Amino acid sequence: MARTSRIVWVLLAFTIHLVAPAARAKEPVDLLLVLAADVSRSVDQAKFQLQREGYAAAISHPEVLKAVTSGPHRRIALCFVEWSGAASQAVLINWMLIGDAAAARAFGDQLIEAPRSFADRTSISAALDFSVPLFESAPFEAERHVIDVSGDGTNNAGRDVTAARDDALAHGIIINGLVILTETPLPWNPEHTNPPGGLEAYYRANVIGGPDAFVIAAQNFESFGEAIIKKMVREIASLSGPRHAAMPR
Repeated sequence: MARTSRIVWVLLAFTIHLVAPAARAKEPVDLLLVLAADVSRSVDQAKFQLQREGYAAAISHPEVLKAVTSGPHRRIALCFVEWSGAASQAVLINWMLIGDAAAARAFGDQLIEAPRSFADRTSISAALDFSVPLFESAPFEAERHVIDVSGDGTNNAGRDVTAARDDALAHGIIINGLVILTETPLPWNPEHTNPPGGLEAYYRANVIGGPDAFVIAAQNFESFGEAIIKKMVREIASLSGPRHAAMPR
């Protein structure tokens, strides 16, 4: 009887092995990069279009592709998130492998064709909180995890932005910023687009963090495309060694 039971268990284990999906190792890349774009109500339709087109063009730019293919694995993975208010975040394009011009164009085409997600308040903190778990769900692995936050205003919804920043840093994630400046502060909230010391200083003090974290400023939405190219080249070209470690502030 004992021998029969052992045979039954062996057959059962073999059957489970056949039907269970094989665990797949994550594909290595040089960088996991979440592009988190502000689509709050301060971003009107014309500005929104310039922002979308700027991202799409930047990903296919020769200098960006040169940086992408200069790393050990010669490829990165991108995830595009749109965010606005405290409960307004969406993955527009889930993790996509970028290793050549064709993949970059495909990413840009999807981005241009996707409808706008929100037009709510501005919660940088909720954008960070939403982005952090995306790295765990990625089908790729990299030593460097980066959230690239672009926005034209301060945090005016959701929890404290520095708390969200610090939680992301504790996960070993680097946060960089691209601020979009405006000459005309919002009439209902002038401090939102023109905080004391300037928006660039606000991002440095409250949003970015981690090894080699930085802020780049676009003077307006018209210059956003040039700024995002500069920013992505700098992010991708920083792949000089293992950086996936928390950075105390």
